[in-house]
Amino acid sequence: MRQFSVATQRSEEFVDITGQVAQALAESGLKEGAVLVYSPHTTAGVTINEGADPDVKRDMLEHLRSLVPNSADFRHAEGNSDAHIKTSLMGPSQLIPVSGGSLLLGTWQKIYLCEFDGPRRRSVLVQALAAGD
Repeated sequence: MRQFSVATQRSEEFVDITGQVAQALAESGLKEGAVLVYSPHTTAGVTINEGADPDVKRDMLEHLRSLVPNSADFRHAEGNSDAHIKTSLMGPSQLIPVSGGSLLLGTWQKIYLCEFDGPRRRSVLVQALAAGD
């Protein structure tokens, strides 16, 4: 298991962590299998999506805000219920195939930490899973 931290800068943002995941994979020595990328937080998730056009991240955040506005009538006392809901929608993890020691991502795909209650320092866990495990 490898772990790294990410310092987010805004209350809501998608941070490209593809390089850190690739580094963790390289350090693991895994050649064939998969890696599990996991966020151990209730207000930050992990997703995979396009990395070439920054408008995709902006559009995703804007539409998540419209689906789950922070001004809704929530009962959670901390005032961040929208962040919990958005995290559940995105999910806490992604499983990515590995072949030849490389992440099998599509041409435009990047791995993102999805911050919904920042800025904060977040942990990301990367577990290498060998083929046949």
